[in-house]
Amino acid sequence: MIAPPHPTPHTPTYTHTGGTLGRQPFRALATAAPAVASAAATAAAVPVAIVEKAHGFTLQRQQYVKEYGSHVLLYKHDKTGAELISVLNSDLNKTFGVVLRTPVDDSTGIPHILEHSVLCGSRKYPIKEPFVELMKSSLNTFLNAFTYPDRTCYPVASTNTQDFYNLVDVYLDAVFHPRCVSDRRVFEQEGWHFELDSKEEPLTFKGVVFNEMKGVYSSPDSRFYRIVQQALFPDNTYRHDSGGDPEVIPDLTFEQFQQFHAKYYHPSNARFWFYGDDDPVKRLALLDAYLSEFERREVDSSVETQKLMHTPRRVTEHYAAGDGEEGEQKAYVGVSWVLSDTPLDVETELALGFLDYLMLGTPAAPLRKALNDSRLGAAVIGGGVDDDLKQPCFTLGLKGVDPADADKVEALITSKLEELAVSGFSASAIEAAVNTIEFSLRENNTGSFPRGLSLMLRAVGAWIYDRDPFTQMQWEDALSSFKSKLASGQDVFGPLIRSFLLDNRHRVTVQLLPDPALAAATEAKERARLEAVRGTMQDEQLEAVVENTSALKELQETPDPPEALACIPALQLSDIPPTITKVPTSSKALADGATLLAHDLFTNAVLYLEAAFDLRPVPSRLLPLVPLFCRSLTQMGTSSESFVELTERIGRKTGGISIYPFTSAVRGKEQPVAYIMVRGKAMSGKFGDMLDLMRDILLTARLDDRQRFTQMVAETKASMESGIISGGHSYAGKRLAAQRGLAGVLSETMGGLSYLEFIRGLAKKIETDDGWQEIKSDLEAIRSALLQRNGAIVNMTADSATLAAAEGPVSDFLSALPASSAALSSQSLTSSLLLPRTNEALCVPTQVNYVAKGANLFLDAGYELNGSAYVVEKYLGNTWLWDRVRVVGGAYGGFCSFDSHSGMFTYMSYRDPNLLDTLEAYDGSADYLRSLQLTKDELTKAIIGTMGDIDAYQLPDAKGYSALVRHMLGVTDEERQIRRDEILSTSNKDFKAFAEAIECVRGAAGRVVAVTSPEKAKAVLEERPDFWDVKKVL
Repeated sequence: MIAPPHPTPHTPTYTHTGGTLGRQPFRALATAAPAVASAAATAAAVPVAIVEKAHGFTLQRQQYVKEYGSHVLLYKHDKTGAELISVLNSDLNKTFGVVLRTPVDDSTGIPHILEHSVLCGSRKYPIKEPFVELMKSSLNTFLNAFTYPDRTCYPVASTNTQDFYNLVDVYLDAVFHPRCVSDRRVFEQEGWHFELDSKEEPLTFKGVVFNEMKGVYSSPDSRFYRIVQQALFPDNTYRHDSGGDPEVIPDLTFEQFQQFHAKYYHPSNARFWFYGDDDPVKRLALLDAYLSEFERREVDSSVETQKLMHTPRRVTEHYAAGDGEEGEQKAYVGVSWVLSDTPLDVETELALGFLDYLMLGTPAAPLRKALNDSRLGAAVIGGGVDDDLKQPCFTLGLKGVDPADADKVEALITSKLEELAVSGFSASAIEAAVNTIEFSLRENNTGSFPRGLSLMLRAVGAWIYDRDPFTQMQWEDALSSFKSKLASGQDVFGPLIRSFLLDNRHRVTVQLLPDPALAAATEAKERARLEAVRGTMQDEQLEAVVENTSALKELQETPDPPEALACIPALQLSDIPPTITKVPTSSKALADGATLLAHDLFTNAVLYLEAAFDLRPVPSRLLPLVPLFCRSLTQMGTSSESFVELTERIGRKTGGISIYPFTSAVRGKEQPVAYIMVRGKAMSGKFGDMLDLMRDILLTARLDDRQRFTQMVAETKASMESGIISGGHSYAGKRLAAQRGLAGVLSETMGGLSYLEFIRGLAKKIETDDGWQEIKSDLEAIRSALLQRNGAIVNMTADSATLAAAEGPVSDFLSALPASSAALSSQSLTSSLLLPRTNEALCVPTQVNYVAKGANLFLDAGYELNGSAYVVEKYLGNTWLWDRVRVVGGAYGGFCSFDSHSGMFTYMSYRDPNLLDTLEAYDGSADYLRSLQLTKDELTKAIIGTMGDIDAYQLPDAKGYSALVRHMLGVTDEERQIRRDEILSTSNKDFKAFAEAIECVRGAAGRVVAVTSPEKAKAVLEERPDFWDVKKVL
């Protein structure tokens, strides 16, 4: 299981199951894509009786926070001094978290390894992986842990109260009484150990975090941000990597690991958070049951302030690159500042957020636009303001830079800042920024991420440094004061640019240069270290390593007995509603074959709207151009507005508009569905403006700005080349799907390796005048084929009054479009577009592998969908694959995915040290399922865990969007109920039936695609000649 990344500019943050995460600064909040589920602000406050003293806690402070409709109580635990923020409101999605300050004085990755390890068994839950048992059997809406550079967070969330309390109890026991501090084997599994299967074999390093960080250090983007942080903070804890440097991780001893837990994992160093509609007194009792065992202690965990330097610095480092093409520009150049060495007040923080958005928040923002227009690099890096650390920073630059132009990048940034400090921003730009950020703050858009957790991360950003956590939740007065200053004509932004950036000498310029020899040198250095260690070992020491390797594997491969697993608290099937939750939906056929769907839901006066246009009339040769066509619609201006003017109108009138392709297989049909989605949101009083914008964009968007299009191509190329190194599993999975289905072909064509190859060709084509004329003609051909009322779907989510008022403007919007497209008819995709059915190695400079293997269960095994498949798929990922690929194999992730629309079943690994061993683990899956005989309790847990995914908590706009997708795929409520019944009645027989279905993946139908290094691809061919085609990607 790989958790999704959460937007943060660049602070390195590590999670228990993958991805990155951080609290969102104001600009990140404002620029969250409208395509992400969002919803109205937290429901109004509930009347509450405030308890001042109970269960060892004394109330220190209480306040009603109107911004989030919540009563916020700050308690102190009398015995330990631990602090608790208890947020009381009517949000069903309850959140808990414990946060510990964990500064480091080296880069061995102790807090990161500990964050992984504490979730591997505890005093009350003495099994190998309580975390995995919760993934299997909980209704959680969030379950993870994160390591920041100076703190470690353990959050959970659930809408079911009993489930929520179960999660809280397991996490509290894990944090304060983990098995790992007394069991060296947990440390070795999650951190690092020597591995040796026999005395004749070479010695290797293994460990989940060790391999995770090898993957991180293989990514040039990650390496750049790490170097920036270390250069900005040469004198405090941030100069080290809390996640761990793979070269340094093996220096960590078990004794140091134990001491770190003993020092920092104490209630006196903890901050606790509760949020939601559960009993506020029960919260105190749950905590006191753990805290009362401890005595108050002074814990020195403060993070030293980095004093501002008086002289700018330059740092040059290198990253592992492929051989590259002749003359290809691949340097990273960025300029960074630490903004202050004293805490900022909330209004200054807010003002910096606005400034950041004005300068960088949209492609039309002047500083971002200047960098893009300069043609000095391929893509903007840095993200601007980052407030995740004790002191806020600002980083900006370009990647894909000719090293000879490095000084020009720095000069451009400073000259543009100077210009903005003097000339400021237009009234239109400021109005757009104010509307966008205020809309985002009031809407409280956290998508699938629990609102309580988002608020916790904001509060912790001050609280962890002994500042007032309430200020981070109370922005209303600061916003009002700030808007008054703007209205008075006061120059707010010029002084900010000057004091925090131009006159600030704590500036670091980082240049990261490509080194094609670095990957091989890094591997050689590790081998030499291991050979040197081995050379010092006597025979009996080698025997001891072999024995330890064998004992650790045996422990890892031996499941906990059912009676031990019974310690994990679980719900009963009776706690699960037997019927589906329906989204209120009305459907109306409009003239010329259009359809209007409406969902009457409370959205706090926001209208969420999607307009979907059938992609099938677009000729298949033009499909690779569709993603860039979508970007071009909003990033080149219209016939009457410049790119900048259009962007500002979107900001002034709406909460955002996004345009993107949507594709999916349809079960039982060869042809996929494919649409262009135009998605937006606006306050109910402005939905007419939003529809006018959508009409203007679709009908009159310019598609002839060669310079802007060239920049978009360069950005896409740079983004994909970074993406295949950091997320290779997704590219491998797309390749496999494109061998077996036309929906997979579309996904690969518009977002996989085939798309990257197309983009590389496009970058060359656009250089010639004839090439650009052809591209322009193709973009217009897409618009002509696409735009028509026939087959269009408009989907609206809002309250009934807003929906009724919007119907007329929606009809006017559709009437402005052609009744039918200029294309002759819908194009059917043919099987000739499928990729050849071969094994492939996609080679990039990396220290880890991403290994995928798959087949189509509908086509290759004749499998007929049953809802039990969802249960078996999740169980297989959380048991056999987790144990064999992650725990034993040392990969950061090992999982499987079953697309019930296409039938594609795919195994995938993430940041994996192995290749053939991983494939062997995949091939053992069917036999594992056959061997299972789950008890009634185990089956119940597996079913409940699956229902947690099926009934995932959704905000109103996400409910409306889900209903739209079901409409497009022809999934009825009747079918949903059948699947639910099948899930709830899953039996051991279903596990065995699914084993027979996935047998085809091990058999002749299975194919393998891996993202790996050239050396490892070659090593596989030496062991298995003709196993795969080797393809150099980078």
